[in-house]
Amino acid sequence: MAKSKSAQTPDALLNDLRALVSEAEGLMGGDITDQAREKMELLRERFSEAQERLSDLYTTAKDKVTDGARRTDETIRSHPYEALAIALGIGVLLGALLRRNH
Repeated sequence: MAKSKSAQTPDALLNDLRALVSEAEGLMGGDITDQAREKMELLRERFSEAQERLSDLYTTAKDKVTDGARRTDETIRSHPYEALAIALGIGVLLGALLRRNH
């Protein structure tokens, strides 16, 4: 499979899956003929491709989140006092905003 297909957005994958479900529902209403068998095989192939793209998207997202968490941990460990000061500042700011709204 080409790498460009795996770079689809989650919305595009969701639309593909909706189209597959719609086609499958249409096939279930009629008699099974040679044409229906061919369409079912095509649906199976498309569903398999959609599953693969979704798996690629999940793997990419998981890798990005893991990498971001690793970099955040390294930064906090190398600059602990600065990280505490930033966390304190954000906490004070959020507290002031929440208190102001109530």
